[in-house]
Amino acid sequence: MLEVNGRVYPTDEEGYLENISDWSEAIAEAMAAADDIKLSEAHWDILRFLREYYHEYEIAPAVRVLTKAVGRRLGKDKGNSKYLYNLFPDGPGKQACRYAGLPKPTGCV
Repeated sequence: MLEVNGRVYPTDEEGYLENISDWSEAIAEAMAAADDIKLSEAHWDILRFLREYYHEYEIAPAVRVLTKAVGRRLGKDKGNSKYLYNLFPDGPGKQACRYAGLPKPTGCV
């Protein structure tokens, strides 16, 4: 469970929202704060990208797919593992998807 602004949101055992429609920027900020991360515009670029990707393909991308897709859309300087891991040190696939309110990407352990 995750409590944000006095409302409780159900999550699974790994902290992913059970209902994608519950997501809000406040939820993303609360999840990041719990990990001692302050979301910057660079984080938001990736989170928005992930949400758009999910709505188009109905799947959360694995890290390799995410890296390539970010590179095509946002530029090669952002479409690399080092950049993404600097933003999301617990793993850009898992951590970024969790903040974006998406299900855990396939292939992530």
